[in-house]
Amino acid sequence: MKKIVLKPGREKSLKRHHPWIFSGAINPVKVPLEMGETVEIVNSHGEFLARAACSPKSQIFARVWSFNKNEEITPEFLRRRLENALSRRLRIAQKTSAFRVVFSESDGLPGVIVDKYDSYLVVQLLTAGAEYWKETIFSLLEEVVPCDGIYERSDADVREKEGLPKRAGLVLGKQPPEYIEIHENECRFLVDVCSGHKTGFYIDQRENRRILIDYVKGAELLNCFSYTGGFGICALHYGAEKVANIDSSAQALRLVDKIVELNGMKPENVENVEGNVFQLLREYRQQGRDFDVIVLDPPKFIESAGQVKKAGRAYKDINMLAMQLLRPGGFLFTFSCSGLLAPELFQKIVAYAALDAGKNIHIIRRLAQAEDHPVALNFPEAGYLKGLLCQAAD
Repeated sequence: MKKIVLKPGREKSLKRHHPWIFSGAINPVKVPLEMGETVEIVNSHGEFLARAACSPKSQIFARVWSFNKNEEITPEFLRRRLENALSRRLRIAQKTSAFRVVFSESDGLPGVIVDKYDSYLVVQLLTAGAEYWKETIFSLLEEVVPCDGIYERSDADVREKEGLPKRAGLVLGKQPPEYIEIHENECRFLVDVCSGHKTGFYIDQRENRRILIDYVKGAELLNCFSYTGGFGICALHYGAEKVANIDSSAQALRLVDKIVELNGMKPENVENVEGNVFQLLREYRQQGRDFDVIVLDPPKFIESAGQVKKAGRAYKDINMLAMQLLRPGGFLFTFSCSGLLAPELFQKIVAYAALDAGKNIHIIRRLAQAEDHPVALNFPEAGYLKGLLCQAAD
C-alpha cells in the first residue's frame, strides 16, 4: 500500500481523529496515485496514523476510512459500516418512510449519502473514495437495505472539486415512479427523486417540522423558500388557517398542489406564489401584510469562505424583512444550511436583523438537523443546519 507522509507537526488533527487531510499538510508525493485508492497516512517519522481514500485533485487530499492499523479497507469493511449506519436508524424507520441511512463522514463513509424513500434508495457519491468503491457500495446496499430500486443522484457541484463528472440515473432494480409517496408526522408527501432538489426532499428538517406543530393552530403562516411545501403542509394538517408558500420553482409549487390534494386539504387555504423571496417580502411589507408564523429556510448562500461576508448581508436582509412582517407575539423559524456559517455568527446576524427591523425578538429554541443526520464529535463540520425559533414581543 502506498504511503502518504505528513509534514512535521501536521498530524495533530488526525490524532483527534478528524477525517480530513489537506494537500498542504503532506510532503510531495513521488508515486502515481489512482483517484480514490486507499493509501496509508504516516507522520514524518513513518508512524501509522490512518488509512484513507486519496483525491489528488482536491484541496482535501485524503479522507480517512479508518484509524485502526489492523483494519483493511475491503468490501467486508464497507458492509460493516453500512450495517452499523442502518442499525442506528431502526428506531427512526419505525416512525417515517423517509430517512437518511448513511450520512458520509458521520457514519465513517466519507462522501457516501444514502436516503430511503419508501422502498427506494437514492444515493449520492461525492468523493473520489466513494467513487472508487461505487460498484461495491451499490451491490452491498442492495443486500443490506432491501429495496425496489437504487437511483443515483451524484449530480452535486461538489463532485467537480474532486475532479469527478456529475452523474444521475437508475443503478439497480426498478425505475422509481414519477413521485414516491412518503409519510412524516402524520402527513403524506410526494417526492421527485429523479429531478428534485438534492435527493428529492429535505429530510433533515423532519424534527423542525414536528416542532412547528405546537405553534400553528389557527395561524396564518408564510413559508419562504418552500420547495414542495414541507412546513406548510405540516402546518395545515395541524390546524393552520392559511398558508402562503413562496418559491422560485413553478415545478415545485405544482407539486405542492398535488400534495395538498393527497392530504385532503382545502386548496383555498393555500396560496402558492412563484417568485423571488427577497422581492416579494418587500412587496408584502409595502402592502401591509403580516403573519402569525414565518418560516425562512433558504438554500445554501455560502459555497466558500470568501462568500461569508456577502452571504451574511443576505441572511440579515431576509430576516429583517421577515421580522417586519411578523405580528406581535408571532413566531419566526429561521434557518441556515451553510456549513461555513458558524452558529454564533448566525445568531449575531439575526440579532442585527432585529435591530434594523425595530423589533424586540427573543430566541425561545435552538434548532438543528434531524437525528438521522448525526454529528460525529470528531467531525463537527457535519453540523451544517442551524436554526432559531424566535418570538416577537407583544
